[in-house]
Amino acid sequence: MRILNKLLIKLVKFYRKNISSSLPTSCIYTPTCSAYALEALLKHGFFYAIFLIFRRLLRCNPLAKGGFDPVPDKKSVLKWLI
Repeated sequence: MRILNKLLIKLVKFYRKNISSSLPTSCIYTPTCSAYALEALLKHGFFYAIFLIFRRLLRCNPLAKGGFDPVPDKKSVLKWLI
């Protein structure tokens, strides 16, 4: 795992433990955005994970439907790119 991945994973874990835990639960997606970010960083490289996380955060708003939105696996990423 690269240094940037490790740093971002630590930041997300810090957020989940120290900030998110003190806020009321209001996430409209499953998994939550922070869980999505961790999974994206573990499954994919840093830059593609950043793209997925940014795309997810843009969709996270009151106008979105929400629901089940898993991190795509590597095979579906190739289908999406082609």
